[in-house]
Amino acid sequence: METAEAAGRALIGGEWQAEPDGRTFTVFDPATGAAIAEVADGGAELTGRAVDAAAAALPGWRALAAHERAGLMRRAADELTARAASIGATMTAEQGKPLAEATAEVLSGAEHLLWAAEETRRLYGQTVPGATADNRIWLLPEPVGVVAGITPWNFPVSMITRKLGPALAAGCTVVLKPAELTPLSAIAVAEAFTAAGLPPGVFNLVPTARPALFAETVMADRRVRKVSFTGSTEVGRELIRRSAEDVKRLSVELGGHAPVLVFPDADPVAAAAAVARSKFLNAGQACTSPNRIFVHRDVAADFTAALARHAEAIEPGVDMGPLIDAAALAKVERHVEDALARGAKAVTGGRRIDGPGTFFPPTVLSGVTDDMLVCREETFGPVAPVIEFDAVDEVVARANATAYGLTAYVWTADLTRTLRVAEELEFGMVTVNGGPLAPPQAPFGGIKNSGYGREGGGLGVADYLDYKYLSVGLGR
Repeated sequence: METAEAAGRALIGGEWQAEPDGRTFTVFDPATGAAIAEVADGGAELTGRAVDAAAAALPGWRALAAHERAGLMRRAADELTARAASIGATMTAEQGKPLAEATAEVLSGAEHLLWAAEETRRLYGQTVPGATADNRIWLLPEPVGVVAGITPWNFPVSMITRKLGPALAAGCTVVLKPAELTPLSAIAVAEAFTAAGLPPGVFNLVPTARPALFAETVMADRRVRKVSFTGSTEVGRELIRRSAEDVKRLSVELGGHAPVLVFPDADPVAAAAAVARSKFLNAGQACTSPNRIFVHRDVAADFTAALARHAEAIEPGVDMGPLIDAAALAKVERHVEDALARGAKAVTGGRRIDGPGTFFPPTVLSGVTDDMLVCREETFGPVAPVIEFDAVDEVVARANATAYGLTAYVWTADLTRTLRVAEELEFGMVTVNGGPLAPPQAPFGGIKNSGYGREGGGLGVADYLDYKYLSVGLGR
């Protein structure tokens, strides 16, 4: 019943609403190119209503005791878990990732929400020694206020809960715009929160195919005190510029160009297996996806052969989905064609798959050099370029030769090398020998052109808090 009511609509103040002028946009299945839904194309009026609802709900939500907020968030996580299969199917239809991968993302999103719910109990203030015997000083944590969230299409559920969780835990209310390519997954998430009994207006959802209009509306509204954005560096820069006008808080998680460093003392076969899992997850459409795979010359042949075996074992359309749209496919083709023209070799893959949909096979390239597009731009597709190196200092410098600084991967059995290389790599996150990258308890985020702010862990919740300085003089 809820699904029928919610289909294609915005959630504002606890009510499912259409765009006032009836405007909609079409959602397509990237695996077939077929239209699958019409969704409300929210404009300035609908976005303004959402901010109104969030502002009205803020006093009541921030006043709830921590355990009451946590209880509602746990119920929402339970609803997501119970609906994981159906939400996963929705995600597969509009985003293309395999059902098992999509369902796992929903469950991961629920885990992030659960962790944030528990963090509500740990939002401690601080007692500071007074300046005199008659002075008392406290730091009081307070929610920053109404938050606008803007999420991407590549992880359309987990990116929502990773913003919603810490914001709600801190006592903020939220207006969220999902990616126009994947609004149905976001609507399904909003249904789960509604079913969990979240008070009206605490979480508001505005689907739109006019993202610039949504951004203009929330950036111009003084009641919106923080914006959390995951997406392209170009859009992130524009939001940063606009945030200056009203001095809004901002968290921006932008592009990546992740290097992998496989040293000669690493097990090349084990490293290749792990790199394949990271590289071909979501058809390579992740900001953390390994983009430049530097392998020491002594183990390059074994590593490349093992990586190719893993790539060839992946069946497109079954184990790996399509690219999100024709533009994404064209970019991958351009990168591969450029590499081949400059002397690289396609060990496996290398050409788009004929037939419907935007499928490109898992591709491994050898003989890659730093001047090729795959090394200079983020491919955002299932292409694994292997680049040989000889010296440690050389490879660290090459890995750092990018404006981005999100994720780096290191494979070595040498503890000293682990620490020295990890310290020298200019990235916000470094994972060694397959260490997990984004568990709920860890802060996720980058540096340089990959943005600032963190999602996950205690730092992720702190991004949604202000600390009020309270100084009290005591009378005699």
